[in-house]
Amino acid sequence: MCVKSSDHQVDNQTEHPTKHGGVALTIGNFDGVHLGHRALIDRCRSRVGPDGKVIALAFHPHPMAYLNPDHAPEPIEAYAQRADRLMRMGADQVIELKPTPELLGKSPQAFVDELIDEYQPSLIVEGHDFHFGKRRAGTPVVLKELAGLRGVKVEIVRPVEIALTDQSVVIASSTITRWLLANGRVRDAAFVLGRPHELVGEVVAGDQLGRTIGFRTANVATDSMLPRDGVYAAIVTMPCGRQIGGAVNVGARPTVQGTHRRAEVHLIDRDGSPMDMPQNTPEYGWPIRVGLVGWVRDQVKFDSVETLSGQLSRDVKRVAAMVEPLLTGESVGASV
Repeated sequence: MCVKSSDHQVDNQTEHPTKHGGVALTIGNFDGVHLGHRALIDRCRSRVGPDGKVIALAFHPHPMAYLNPDHAPEPIEAYAQRADRLMRMGADQVIELKPTPELLGKSPQAFVDELIDEYQPSLIVEGHDFHFGKRRAGTPVVLKELAGLRGVKVEIVRPVEIALTDQSVVIASSTITRWLLANGRVRDAAFVLGRPHELVGEVVAGDQLGRTIGFRTANVATDSMLPRDGVYAAIVTMPCGRQIGGAVNVGARPTVQGTHRRAEVHLIDRDGSPMDMPQNTPEYGWPIRVGLVGWVRDQVKFDSVETLSGQLSRDVKRVAAMVEPLLTGESVGASV
């Protein structure tokens, strides 16, 4: 992976850094919490130092859910995961912003004044594509002008560029992350996110077909965005924190006449053998995190369950080979 703007540089209009201390504020959707978002949090922290406070105001749901529901983007993950990731990156506080008609209808001036009055920031940090206020009339230039009138500095962080496996270079964004996931490119999505995309959820009851053909699976109920239908290699984090391999099937399972998309994971040991669950582990209801690290194949409708079983055996062997270097600490892609 290549992050081209590695130092998260800011534009040349900001010449005098904020003194350490005070409050640094950043506002956005933060969906997926990718490397572009990390750049914002890092800049905030570098400006206010360890004694200052970094506040992230996160819209939830996406403003388009109110403005144009039919075109609202699918969330990459649940709000709770977003907030947790922002805190782990260095935010001291994550505040949920409800995109109500009243809030979205404020003029840029009213929007900025309300933020400054409520949070008393010494600095606001935003990305190059930040828009705010009624009809998204507020731009980074407008933000600098309005905040400057109140004595608040504004820094605009340059885009973070990522080189993908096909050598194309993209700007880290939630939009490109969704596109990559929708096309099954989970490894490239991991480069943009700075980690594998995770299906975070709970193990729930399924139709129990897998155990009848020797491939018992854990069905994952999740609010995380599912990638394109197919089979994937994954690193699975168990409730105890242990990480093991997993072969993940995403889709409606056409061979057995499935009717809705879902994710199910076959837990494997390093040699590809089925993973034995610890004694006293409940069959359902336990939390699971499934980090998607690689694409294996498209979903196919097989002629019979026997043919499917044979293919699953080959899938598991391939998945074991893909995840084993990650489980032993070797670097084969984006960091986990």
